[in-house]
Amino acid sequence: MELKNVYQHIIDGDAASVENGVKAALAEGTDAGAILNEALIAAMDEVGRRFEEGDFFVPEMLVSAKAMQAGLNLLKPHLAATDGKAKGKVAIGTVKGDLHDIGKNLVAMMLEGAGFEIIDLGVDASPEAFVGAVQGGANLIGMSALLTTTMSSMGATIEALKAAGVRDNVKVMVGGAPVTEEFAKSIGADAFAPDASSATRVARQLTA
Repeated sequence: MELKNVYQHIIDGDAASVENGVKAALAEGTDAGAILNEALIAAMDEVGRRFEEGDFFVPEMLVSAKAMQAGLNLLKPHLAATDGKAKGKVAIGTVKGDLHDIGKNLVAMMLEGAGFEIIDLGVDASPEAFVGAVQGGANLIGMSALLTTTMSSMGATIEALKAAGVRDNVKVMVGGAPVTEEFAKSIGADAFAPDASSATRVARQLTA
């Protein structure tokens, strides 16, 4: 019953109740992986579905993602102790010259809630920072740009990956308000995601 409550509290964006529910479930001996999959990931999948259908908007997604994060923080030590194998290691950042982070942060939280390990490169992330993350084991890159003037940094980053000889080791996903599917193809990205919900789905496809 506890997991159903945690699931609902995440959808409601009630972080305190999520924490209490996760603590109670752990105290009852519920497996951390089960809490992650049946409550946290399942709830964020439902939040994503509601967003795509127009029932939820970015503020609701952010609140739910923060509530999920509260539960995830409690689970992390237990997941490390069991087989908390991540679905992939994602290096995510807002590209060089761009200081917008709300969209990037939401995508990072959604991906973490879906079971990915996140390397957050922050804002104004240089091509070298992305290259370093791939050399450190990231198998997926997520680049965000909110300004048309910084979109060129996405192409520059892909060129830097090629120059470093690691382009074939990683999938590249791009997104952000001015970014389009056509632009993603033109710079040689593997995928385009228009929002945080679709980014989670695309990431799963790219790392399947």
